[in-house]
Amino acid sequence: MYNVPNGYSFYASTYPSPLSGTEGSPGQLVNNLLSGIQKKATNVDFYHRLANSAPNQEERDSLLHVMEDEQRHWWDLTNVYTSLTDSHPVYQVETIPFHNYREGLKRAYEIELGDYEQFRLCSMQAQHSVVYEVLVNTCRDEWEHARTLSELGAAEQSRMMSKDFGPSPYAFNIDEATVNNDTFRTALWTGEHLQVTLMSINPGEDIGLEIHPNLDQFLRLEQGEGIVRMGDRQDHLTYEKKVKQDFAIIIPAGTWHNLINTGNIPLKLYSIYAPPQHPRGTVHVTKADAIAAEKE
Repeated sequence: MYNVPNGYSFYASTYPSPLSGTEGSPGQLVNNLLSGIQKKATNVDFYHRLANSAPNQEERDSLLHVMEDEQRHWWDLTNVYTSLTDSHPVYQVETIPFHNYREGLKRAYEIELGDYEQFRLCSMQAQHSVVYEVLVNTCRDEWEHARTLSELGAAEQSRMMSKDFGPSPYAFNIDEATVNNDTFRTALWTGEHLQVTLMSINPGEDIGLEIHPNLDQFLRLEQGEGIVRMGDRQDHLTYEKKVKQDFAIIIPAGTWHNLINTGNIPLKLYSIYAPPQHPRGTVHVTKADAIAAEKE
């Protein structure tokens, strides 16, 4: 776990600064520093958790390097704050949520761009050379971090686009793979008689009313909650049931069906078709992509 600088307290309220003033004044700079310190402390916790979800050691090391930079800037900003106010900063360390590695990388990229802009503007207000140097160095690293996260995101996207391991023998943690999937549909394993796909349904969206005349289908939910409806006609869905994590759904051939996400987080599930329903290597990033592919 990351190291917290000795003697610092974390509370919901901010410490009142003895310096005050209007925009661009020393008091405003102190407030900006306190905001930056809080962000850095929060980012250290975030990158520690994100690194633990990385798919390999190389990417984990890259994220730990970013975390170490964030920790160093946390301490540097704290020293500047203490020098200006003769007091220790008091702030709340937040927990930044993410559901999977890809989402965490995207969130981190957006955070770094936001922090870059904050410290760029803050450095323009600094009148002291030491303060200016600390802020500029922090700003410079934010830009480098954003570049690193962009590269990691591209690598993760590339992995997602080539996930079909069939028809070779394959063993894996299907719960973990399902929760980490962030696409509407990805074919994970396609054989001659069976296919496994991963799906992620956004809140308020659905799979779409459909029917498979000549194949049975099995669904299992690994995250979220929803409603499944089935019937023998499009306008006659007589079966309805609330489902959630760990539920399985069996869909007989020739049955109209739909699954709607009624929760506030993505509905993550995997589907087993027998025989296969989609071309090997299918990746539909969004539901719109899936609809377009079906039309083609």
